[in-house]
Amino acid sequence: MHLMQLPREVLLGEDLRGEVVHVARRLSLGERALILYGPRTREIAGKEVERNMKEAFDVSSLVVREASVEEVGRTLSKIRDLGIDWVIAVGGGSIIDVAKLASFKAGVPFISFPTTASHDGIASANASIRDLDAKTSVKAVPPVAVIADVKIIKTAPYRYLAAGVGDMISNLTAVKDWQLAHRIKGEYYSEYAASLSLMSAKMVIKNADIIRLGNEESVRKVVKGLISSGVAMSIAGSSRPASGAEHLFSHALDMIAPKPALHGEQTGVGTIIMAYLHGLRWERVRETLKKVGAPTNAYELGIEPDLIIEALTIAHTIRPERYTILGRDGLTREAAEKAAEITGVI
Repeated sequence: MHLMQLPREVLLGEDLRGEVVHVARRLSLGERALILYGPRTREIAGKEVERNMKEAFDVSSLVVREASVEEVGRTLSKIRDLGIDWVIAVGGGSIIDVAKLASFKAGVPFISFPTTASHDGIASANASIRDLDAKTSVKAVPPVAVIADVKIIKTAPYRYLAAGVGDMISNLTAVKDWQLAHRIKGEYYSEYAASLSLMSAKMVIKNADIIRLGNEESVRKVVKGLISSGVAMSIAGSSRPASGAEHLFSHALDMIAPKPALHGEQTGVGTIIMAYLHGLRWERVRETLKKVGAPTNAYELGIEPDLIIEALTIAHTIRPERYTILGRDGLTREAAEKAAEITGVI
């Protein structure tokens, strides 16, 4: 059996803080709601969303500070103790990921209300939770609804929007890795999910000039692509359409770098290198990232070149069950240095 779980509603527009009530009513989510937000996203949108919700629902709130196992546990306890019917996450990736995993463990639906467009977690079933010193992707369920207010997302630093481009362009190499695993390991492959994923990547390449303006149309382009990317993963039943060796590289950096960059920034740089290894047009990837103002090298990531090389050599160990262009043995230090130097990453 192949189970596909998708968001039932996606709202994209302006001034949507009050729409949460209508969406929850239409989807018959129940009367007891828990709203999650961060210290900053509470001020940006959370307080107003909460105020609107209180007119129609019994609402409790919780401030989430990081995507950790501890925060997931704290949220799960609150859901169970208060008999919560549904959860809404107002914030960036960390807050949405905590809501996603906690609601999944509690067996209640959640709504995604993103305040940034930095990665495809806003609509996907996968949650990245920091445990010990590694950041690991965990399978959960996608949001029952996504409410993306372009005015709110536009107020976030432009860096986050550019990171969203980096996360989407990584679909190019993720799909190549998936195809490789299908041919070599006989892994399940969905042509439809792969096509939808590639469409998101090609869309950001085509619209890079519009995206770099950082206006509301830019936000719409990126959010639509990120949602499509999330849906592609739901159709595939895994993160395969949007997560390959470039994501393993990013997770490796999360483990070893004193101060990692944004997820989408790291996957974007990883995509340049993996595109080179796959024999793709890596220059086009680098050019697109440059055009939208996303990092293309170690210096712009704020990470030492030696750590880039180390991450490339250990990336294959992050998820050994996931076959990619890195193979089972990974890259030698010499091969990693060569690839990073040729592509201008170091």
